[in-house]
Amino acid sequence: MTVDPRARCDRARSRLVLIDLQERLLAAMPDSEREAVERHTARLVEAARKLDIPIEVSRQYPKGLGEVAASLQQALDGHGTLTDKTAFSCCAEDDLHARLTGGDQIILTGAETHICVTQTALELLDAGVTVFVVEDAVCSRDTTRKRNGLERLRAAGAVITNHESVLFEWLRDAADPQFRELSQLIR
Repeated sequence: MTVDPRARCDRARSRLVLIDLQERLLAAMPDSEREAVERHTARLVEAARKLDIPIEVSRQYPKGLGEVAASLQQALDGHGTLTDKTAFSCCAEDDLHARLTGGDQIILTGAETHICVTQTALELLDAGVTVFVVEDAVCSRDTTRKRNGLERLRAAGAVITNHESVLFEWLRDAADPQFRELSQLIR
């Protein structure tokens, strides 16, 4: 399926997905990359919570990679559906696959871009889902691999975007009653 490059995030059709943003995995990322991904993902989580956008959280082999990063657990504040996995793609978990393919817009954040994010996005694209990959909320241990993953996903039909674009597309209008509060997230 080819995604319309003019596609925009629609909060009524979106589901936010946090892929494997776990303490031990994030510790392997370059410091500036890790900090940016945590900050931008937390902003999206807070916006999604306030806009009643469903949130999915995956943990890759939590026994080895640990819990979801503390900053993101704080932002989630008990929201979101948690799924543990050993497969790299989130779509390998039947219940999560059903939830992800049950909607038509998936907003992906996570680690690592060229592995779990790519495999999840490719399977969702195959299922006919519009996939948005949030470039400043995904990371890899190596920036070359991150860039390669994003280029591959763009070529496959995913929309590569950034967290501010997602947030403002969800809001659509400065007249939205939540605009003032949510726009404060990026200041």
